[in-house]
Amino acid sequence: MILEPLSPGQDIPAPLLTELTALYASNREFHRLSGDFPDPDDVRPGQVAAALAEDLAMPDAEVLLARTEQGRLVGLAGTLAHHPDPADPDPWIGLLLVDAAQHGKGYGRALVRLVENRFRAQGRGAVRLAVLANNPKALAFWTALGYELIGRRPDRARGRPCAVLRKVLGEVLRIPRAAARIAVVAPDGAVFLFRYDNVEVGPHWALPGGGLEPGESPREGALRELAEETGWSDLEPGPLLCTWEHDFTRMDIPVRQHEHVYVTRGPRRDPAGPRLAAEHTADGILGWRWWTRRELAGEPEPVWPPGLGRLLDAWEG
Repeated sequence: MILEPLSPGQDIPAPLLTELTALYASNREFHRLSGDFPDPDDVRPGQVAAALAEDLAMPDAEVLLARTEQGRLVGLAGTLAHHPDPADPDPWIGLLLVDAAQHGKGYGRALVRLVENRFRAQGRGAVRLAVLANNPKALAFWTALGYELIGRRPDRARGRPCAVLRKVLGEVLRIPRAAARIAVVAPDGAVFLFRYDNVEVGPHWALPGGGLEPGESPREGALRELAEETGWSDLEPGPLLCTWEHDFTRMDIPVRQHEHVYVTRGPRRDPAGPRLAAEHTADGILGWRWWTRRELAGEPEPVWPPGLGRLLDAWEG
């Protein structure tokens, strides 16, 4: 699952507003309890846009869209970094919506974990939220995730009776992610690498590749990612060079990534294709070049996986 912040102060593009309206409209049961919409059975795009604008108008507010790896919108979370009450030191989760057709599939729990990890990464020690007193299902959901009842009071917006819950946040929880990469080795022994600059680990170089899609094998994923990032569709993954695990932050989410790294031979050439610029921008790729073994031995910036030159020497030997 990927979190995507909704930009404040801008009109929501029509296709996105259509997605958001469908998400809100699917949660009729919640809207009947909350009274947020005049007719829960007829939620309109203009009403959704107005509700989101109101949420984002609050200082330190954020609306996070939750999408699957395939880009489908499955949920939304509204957060508040600082409560208007100066006596309240904790950030808040103000709203959590999951597509009603996807209830019971774990998306809500996954979304909560991602939001909690964002707060952990910011150094926040706890998080709070309010549950409507007439919503026992929501109360059961949150208490099952470790949130404890600390009081009852009306909400600030409409005076509705609410239960206030709080959860102490421990160390950063990392989301496991499976990935695969391919080391493409030219006839002169050089290997092709992309350059990145990650908020957690800084500038580094890595082989073509990325996260696996559901049901995809590491070899299939490595081949797909290679074609998407370089335009090279005439290569096949060779033997497994290594597996390794590392931590980094992906789209503001702390990740623990387990990678299968394959190796193959190929011509020394440039990436080519009509969509490469967009792919590189989406993946955070800053540049690329072929590295000689001598350059790998020096590694002026970190190279993933570590010791790549030694691994390639052993493979060739």
